Amino acid sequence: MARRRSGGWRGLSSQDESAGPSLNPAAIVESLNRHHVRYVIIGAFAAIAQQAPIPATRDIDITPETSQENLARLSQALTDLGARIRTEAAPEGVPFSHDATSLAAAEVWNLICADGEFGISFHPSGFVGGYAQLAVNARHLRVGEVEVVVADLADVIRSRSQQAARKTCGCFRCCTGAYLPGRPSAKRNRGKQLDARLEPPS
Repeated sequence: MARRRSGGWRGLSSQDESAGPSLNPAAIVESLNRHHVRYVIIGAFAAIAQQAPIPATRDIDITPETSQENLARLSQALTDLGARIRTEAAPEGVPFSHDATSLAAAEVWNLICADGEFGISFHPSGFVGGYAQLAVNARHLRVGEVEVVVADLADVIRSRSQQAARKTCGCFRCCTGAYLPGRPSAKRNRGKQLDARLEPPS
C-alpha cells in the first residue's frame, strides 16, 4: 500500500481563537487512529491536505465506517476527546452520552472538543454509499508524523459542488479545478488508489 507524505499540519487549519478553540487536527486524528477507527476525512481539510489552493479550515469532517464494532471504537475516541454537541445556542458544546447505536441514529453530528470543531457525516453529499464509496479512491497520507486517510480530491470536489449547487458560484470547483484528475498538476499530486477494504492507520 503506497503512502504519501504531505508536509506538516501548518496551513491546514485556521487559528481564529475568537470563535472557539483553535483546531488541532493532529490530536483529533491521533485519537481516531489510536482507537483503530475506520474513517475517511472529507471536505476542505481533505482538499488542503492534497495541496488544493483554498483557505485553511477551522474544522475537520469525517465519514466513518458504520459497523457496530467501528462505531463502538469511534465512541471511545469521542470519549477520549471529550467531544460535545455543538449548536448555535451552545457553541461551547453540550455534553452527551453516546455508543455505537446512538451514533448511528443520526446522519450528521456537529461536535467540538478542546482540540477544535469537527463533524461526522455518514453520507456526505454525492456519496449515498458513505464510507464504502469514499474508501475506493481514498488517499493514505502522512501529515507531519500522523497518518491520515482522506477522500480523493475529485470526490471532495464532487461532494462540495453538490453542496454548493444552491449558490450562484461554484468557487470551490473554480479554486481546485487545476487539480482535477487527468491534468498535469493532478498527476503530480495523486497517490495510489486504495482498496475499498481500507485498513485504518496502525
